[in-house]
Amino acid sequence: MATATISSKYQFVIPKQIWQEVPIRIGQTVQVLAKGGIITLVPDRPLAELRGFLRGMKTEGFREKVDRV
Repeated sequence: MATATISSKYQFVIPKQIWQEVPIRIGQTVQVLAKGGIITLVPDRPLAELRGFLRGMKTEGFREKVDRV
């Protein structure tokens, strides 16, 4: 498990084994989420990178036909 130390300015360095495993770039922004005492960093991804990620997803059975307008 990788560890990082918080500096006096509340900054930390992402350990090398983490940034090698996760596709992040220098200067990339991340979303910082806090819930139940846990901090999660989620890298922002360009919209073009998401193109086609739902391809092949089942679209039937998510809601009843009577719910449709």
